[in-house]
Amino acid sequence: MKMRFAFVLFKYFPFGGLQRDFSRIADALIALGHEVDAYCIIWDGPMPENMNVHVAPIKAFSNHQRNARFATWLKNTFQEQHYDAVVGFNKISGLDVYYAADPCYQNKALTLRHPLYRLGSRYKQFYRQEKSVFSTKSSTEILMISEVQKPLFQKHYHTPEARFHLLPPGISEDRKAPKNSEEIRSKFRKEWNIKDNRQLMLMVGSGFKTKGLDRALLALASLPEKQRTDTHFIVIGQDNPKTFLMQAKSLGIEENVTILKGRNDIPHFLLGADMLIHPAYNENTGTILLEAVVAGLPVLVTDVCGYAHYIDEANTGSVLGSPFSQPALNDALEKMLSTDKTQWQQNALSFAAQADIYSMPTRAAQIIEATALKKQSTLS
Repeated sequence: MKMRFAFVLFKYFPFGGLQRDFSRIADALIALGHEVDAYCIIWDGPMPENMNVHVAPIKAFSNHQRNARFATWLKNTFQEQHYDAVVGFNKISGLDVYYAADPCYQNKALTLRHPLYRLGSRYKQFYRQEKSVFSTKSSTEILMISEVQKPLFQKHYHTPEARFHLLPPGISEDRKAPKNSEEIRSKFRKEWNIKDNRQLMLMVGSGFKTKGLDRALLALASLPEKQRTDTHFIVIGQDNPKTFLMQAKSLGIEENVTILKGRNDIPHFLLGADMLIHPAYNENTGTILLEAVVAGLPVLVTDVCGYAHYIDEANTGSVLGSPFSQPALNDALEKMLSTDKTQWQQNALSFAAQADIYSMPTRAAQIIEATALKKQSTLS
């Protein structure tokens, strides 16, 4: 039976992890014969051919005002349009299914903010939207991509266990190392002028502050002089690099650092690099960690990332424990750059060949289908 689904997202841009998941889950539903319409505030990038995109005609001085007006606009729009289920990729009222990529906002507000913060309209709006998804009065089904945040949502909202659905990771197959990976690596390093005696550190992800780019730059600057000279650092992501370029200059490593905007050829960087560094402050999952693993790239990561346990389990790099220590990161980076990485690479490729880390879009589509059918039976 063909069904219609509304997919809701605040902002779409081509290189975000959440946005890629949005598209891949939509594609999985469309492949099952269903129809998907997208609703957003901003769509930055080419329009998809397989779904209709509706951009809300709203403006506001702040993000929280804009999001509130978007929620009202959606409510009015959905009264005129019939959908079998509304699927949200940001926290917003009126969802049948929520894809939980973001951490618990209420927990951050209570633990990381001054009490006066909770008197503001921004807090009240974001808390209200999160509560509309997770409270016991809600019936929203929740697609979890990591176990890390679930206890926090349950602590603050007492969300019933039955509404949580843990998904396997959804790593794209194009991230796997192909048979001609050595050829691609050689061509890449020649193109980027990375000599055989130099090592390439890689960092990928939008939101440089959250990903810990400041920590990575400090670690690079701490290396012994020869090792630092022989190491180049490429950073890729959708963010303003100004602060971090200034930091690199102040540390005397500006010649070692290249910061690029988001791009489509990430697999080539994964094959061309010698290691991935990801010293994040917080990270619900960290898809890039597994993308690096399936490309055979060793990883240095903080344990706060939801997918960091895979690095430990597969023995494909080093995981730094909490609380975070900059000297520990510095030491770990020096050690990883000095170590023969062959065993890590072999472990990574072996893990990639047998682990269930690719099926997230298919599983998510099945749960969304089941939710829509359940909703239909309840209404009838």
